[in-house]
Amino acid sequence: MDAQIAEWKKRAEALKATNPKQVEGPLAELDAHLTLRSYIVGYQLTDADTTVWTTLKANNVANSAFIKSGRMINVARWFNFISESAHPAVELPVRTPVAKDAGASYDIGLPDVEKGVVTRFPPEPSGYLHIGHAKAAYLNYYFAHEKYNGKMIVRFDDTNPTKEKQEYQDAILEDCHLLGVKYDQVTYTSDYFQELYELCIKMIKDGKAYADDTPQEQLRTEREKRIESSHRNDSAEDSLAHFEEMKKGSQEGTKWFIRAKIDMSSNNGAMRDPVIYRCNPQPHHRTGSKWNIYPTYDFACPIVDSVEGVTHALRTTEYNDRDAQYQWFITALNLRPVHNWNFSRMNFVRTLLSKRKLTKLVDTGRVWGWDDPRMATVRGIARRGMTIPALQEFILKQGPSKNINLMDWTNFWATNKKFIDPIAPRYTAVEGDHKVTCTVFGAPEAPRTEEKELHAKNADVGKKKVVYSKNIILDQADAQSFGEDEEITLMNWGNAIVRKKSYSLNPLNLLKSSENKIVTELELELHLQGDVKATSKKITWLSTDQELVPVTLYDFDFLINKDKLGEDDQLEEVLTPETEFKTECVADCNVAGLKEGDVVQFDRKGYFRIDRAFKHGESVRAFQIPTGKKV
Repeated sequence: MDAQIAEWKKRAEALKATNPKQVEGPLAELDAHLTLRSYIVGYQLTDADTTVWTTLKANNVANSAFIKSGRMINVARWFNFISESAHPAVELPVRTPVAKDAGASYDIGLPDVEKGVVTRFPPEPSGYLHIGHAKAAYLNYYFAHEKYNGKMIVRFDDTNPTKEKQEYQDAILEDCHLLGVKYDQVTYTSDYFQELYELCIKMIKDGKAYADDTPQEQLRTEREKRIESSHRNDSAEDSLAHFEEMKKGSQEGTKWFIRAKIDMSSNNGAMRDPVIYRCNPQPHHRTGSKWNIYPTYDFACPIVDSVEGVTHALRTTEYNDRDAQYQWFITALNLRPVHNWNFSRMNFVRTLLSKRKLTKLVDTGRVWGWDDPRMATVRGIARRGMTIPALQEFILKQGPSKNINLMDWTNFWATNKKFIDPIAPRYTAVEGDHKVTCTVFGAPEAPRTEEKELHAKNADVGKKKVVYSKNIILDQADAQSFGEDEEITLMNWGNAIVRKKSYSLNPLNLLKSSENKIVTELELELHLQGDVKATSKKITWLSTDQELVPVTLYDFDFLINKDKLGEDDQLEEVLTPETEFKTECVADCNVAGLKEGDVVQFDRKGYFRIDRAFKHGESVRAFQIPTGKKV
């Protein structure tokens, strides 16, 4: 790591250049490096970050032309994130609270805030973070750091070795960085296994817990019908003996589990003697084979919250019924009090947020991985083209309300459009399938190249090369729509009149009717004195007298075909058969210089995130970004 830090400190020298052309290359390398990274090296602030940040802070050219304009999206995101990080080497700017105009109330009356606020985000390392986790993580961060200037802990609830992996643990921290969630400490429930074990023994001895071996289906039925287990009143000695067998991981021990003795007659099912320990003789990714028994989340969470100094356990409303259970453990074990506050989870139509179902999609190859743009994981939606500032704004607009809504994705992506539209450079792509070759009369005899603005309303985005010549290509759909002698507008050029259309039979449909013909050639006559405001058709086009770049444009459908899954729905029965749609295109020569992660607009085709840059032999791969109008 030291060598990497030294390398970036050295590379910072190139970022001092005040000539835009000289600084653009080093900035582009940094931008590519920061894709899906929050820090330049590793997972925490280092001298690499502070050196590069300080260099860019002092470079007005880099700031105005590339960072503030959004041309380097990943650099801009990283620059703002480091600006918000408290570090002695960084001169911190005054920051306006993100939620100032968010439209949600954050004055929710949390008790005892004057005594200090410590929140925690306790994910299980059994998958990647999804959009639901994003809200929990960001609101815990917001209350701790923005609202009350307190402390936030990320604690891994690593109590189930069957599902958990180091890969997921690392990914969750990276996703927190990606979200801009600044935490003060990382802890692990597994660090407290000894203390939790001893507290479980104490509860058994105090008559507040007992060992049970009731079969699972019977246990579920008994809890529903409020029937006490036959072992509920066993002696503490018997329960401790069974707990010892569980600890050994013996065959007998695997049949038993420990339950808290609360209230089997309660109207709240969470209070009907919940399981607090189980036997699972499988190696743990952190503790190895030291333990064969593991506490449940419901048992461990209030204990570790209290021990770690958490003051306010902020979590989603799915835990409403378990708040009473949480407080029962605090009281039963005479622990330091912790306040509960619940807020609604972000649920979206036609969206899977179950880790078990998401894991199944990954494991069965129905998606490309956890960062598949069809997945509602943090990485998936970022890969689709959601910007982190837009995601933060959307979360904060939802606020800590308890109202549970099944949201449409429209507002989500419309929020994103506000961020990308002012800075996304504009390029041109023509569909390769049945593209139409055109001869333009009145065009220059020799190809001519001019520089045009990449964004008509934002000159800071830069310029692009536009090639003008007699030989151009158009989309088939556009050519089909032209009438003879119709005046059209060629975007970035001017008006032209359609003089001749040549057809051939559509090879996909041999019926001899006009609808089954495709346009093969066009003849256009330039009419540059024509009024571009008077034409109804503004057409994208490309000169073939340039190095055209192959581009594959992707669009996606929802993975499932139901707005909301019911308990009886089987995943295989609700999966959308086809969710990936590709269109092969060619694009203007400027597209060859785009990098992975760039967000652009192809005129009249929409916004796209570049997922793979151009390489000889491989086309550019671009994912369409929804805008709120069509998802």
